Amino acid sequence: MTEADTAIAVGSGDVAVLATPQLIAWMERATVLAVDAEMAQECTSVGVSVEVAHRRPTPVGARVTTWATVTNVDARRITFEVGADHVAPSGERIQGIGRGTIVRAIVERASFGS
Repeated sequence: MTEADTAIAVGSGDVAVLATPQLIAWMERATVLAVDAEMAQECTSVGVSVEVAHRRPTPVGARVTTWATVTNVDARRITFEVGADHVAPSGERIQGIGRGTIVRAIVERASFGS
């Protein structure tokens, strides 16, 4: 986690800790990585719903780990449980800095956005 990832840098607050929008972006990336290899070439997934609780502050210099687990597949929607932990610069491991649910829809690349 660098200065560029702080609430100050992204404009979501005035303290130098991990910005919630950055945490959510990393969680979304984890959902993409969780299913990308299984997706048909002509398809992709897009985010349609995010419900995340950012529970603990993360200081600059911490190492953040995000994860995503598929919990449901319903037609063209995939639901994920997501979470994040960090290892502080001191070496202390903090679990559960963020938890939540993200839903992605499967769409055809060629027709999406037309």
